[in-house]
Amino acid sequence: MLNKNNEQYIGWILDLKQKIQQSQIKATIQVNSALIEMYWDLGKEISERNFENTYGSGFFLQLSKDLRTEFPEIKGLSESNLKYCKRFYLFYNQSDKNRQQVVDDLRPHLFLIPWGHHIALIAKCKTQEEAHFYIEKTIENGWSRAILLNMISGKLFESQGKTINNFSKTLPDYDSELVRETFKDPYIFDFINITEHHKERELENALTENISKFLIELGSGFAFVGKQVEISVGNQSFFIDLLFYHIKLKRYIVIELKTGHFEPEFAGKLNFYVTAVDKTLRDENDNATVGMIICKDKNEIIAEYSLTDLHKPLGISSYELKKILPENFKSHLPSIEDVENELKKLDS
Repeated sequence: MLNKNNEQYIGWILDLKQKIQQSQIKATIQVNSALIEMYWDLGKEISERNFENTYGSGFFLQLSKDLRTEFPEIKGLSESNLKYCKRFYLFYNQSDKNRQQVVDDLRPHLFLIPWGHHIALIAKCKTQEEAHFYIEKTIENGWSRAILLNMISGKLFESQGKTINNFSKTLPDYDSELVRETFKDPYIFDFINITEHHKERELENALTENISKFLIELGSGFAFVGKQVEISVGNQSFFIDLLFYHIKLKRYIVIELKTGHFEPEFAGKLNFYVTAVDKTLRDENDNATVGMIICKDKNEIIAEYSLTDLHKPLGISSYELKKILPENFKSHLPSIEDVENELKKLDS
């Protein structure tokens, strides 16, 4: 049992009291940043003082009681949250390299996202690099905790920038890297309900009916222009599956959906669509149009070969569905006539 008369422990509590009071003053200026920094400092103190090993399992409960006695108005001093503070600090100090360098690299953004986000990150992320990636994305896109968890579940860290493409050959170096990081592979369409053997138009409709969630999955900067967008070339009409404009990249994005395996001819057709958009829609303030094929699956070697000699910036990604409905799903639903007949039986 923890001995509260221990001078070393009492001295530490007094030190913590002073630090927390200083954090309270800062909090009047920057509430979230100061709060997260306070949790960081608590985690650091708990980790380095090592009273936990001295006093055993009752340490966090006692520490929580003592701190809440001193600061009854402060939330976040519960036993469980103090344990999270320790995990928070240790997570970013687990590297063998210079620990202070790790903190210095992260510090500009580490204290800018809410505490609930941090709890999600230390629970779900395997490395500091992965957590840092999601911190940057959260700040950039203003993600809620629910969206952050969805992105982690969808493995954005592993998929972003992984699309097969020819960007390095068709775009300037700086643009190439920006565009590459804009796309990912695979895309996770877990927000739509669709049958296993769905057709392209069915997938297209499901995505556009959930356009806000689709835009979140695509990433920041995408603005929806339209579906089945008509392009006239040589007195003939052609229809682009999905057309977007990327506000940050200042360029049109042509997306073609394919519900089967990737075929080499898909790239040639997309190359044509991108050329058509460049010549008919793009103006002098727009950068070169980019094309993306999103298909059910692909052979990576065939995909790479298909882009080798094409001169427009193109990429090839796949998609995954999480909610698959049986093909005879509709047959399980009663028709209007069935419902009316049942109502008539109840009336009779």
